[in-house]
Amino acid sequence: MTWVDWAALALFFICWLGYGPILKFVGRHGGSLNDDMAHVRKVWMASMTHREIRLVDSQLMGHSINSASFFASTNLLLIAAVGGILFGGESKLEGFAAVGADNVPIKILEAKLALVLICLTRGFLDFIWALRQMNYTLALIGSAPELHHKTDRKAFGEAAAELLNPALSSFSQGVRGYYFALAAAAWLFGPLWLALGVASSFGLLIYRQEASPAARAIRIARRLLGE
Repeated sequence: MTWVDWAALALFFICWLGYGPILKFVGRHGGSLNDDMAHVRKVWMASMTHREIRLVDSQLMGHSINSASFFASTNLLLIAAVGGILFGGESKLEGFAAVGADNVPIKILEAKLALVLICLTRGFLDFIWALRQMNYTLALIGSAPELHHKTDRKAFGEAAAELLNPALSSFSQGVRGYYFALAAAAWLFGPLWLALGVASSFGLLIYRQEASPAARAIRIARRLLGE
């Protein structure tokens, strides 16, 4: 690999693994969409403990679980497709190289496909962990104390939120894996394409967290809900 490949690869790992700290630094004054949603979910779990019928809460969690299941299933199919090429022998690699990655040594092509596979695999593991935590949260919603019980509702709501927020954080990380998998796939066309893909994906993610209409709307909702 050339120094341009190594530089683009270093940029990839800095943006991929450093996304969380960089986002916190960028949003240190106004917060981010993730921070605002964490607060909204805390309010949701607190409100849930004061409802006599929690059917709506269960349905909302069911929709989240279905979404995570869909993404996890799609991710698994992509892993199978990339893994089939990567581990299918030299004939498949050579055939793939002939279609979209001409004049690339087989070892370099394997490294490029491996990077895509790593991104997808990490995303898949994030989706699986998100699903497990969502199911745990659903159990907490089902076991929430009735209105006539003397259980500390505030503490119970906070405990449920402490489970729900990491669950949806894992879900977000899994979705983020798609962005970086696409950026990694751009490496097949050359290191400059990898750098461009990383910069585009990272910039789009930061924009959606900080300045998108959804981020502004949720920031307003958080203010209305109060700290």
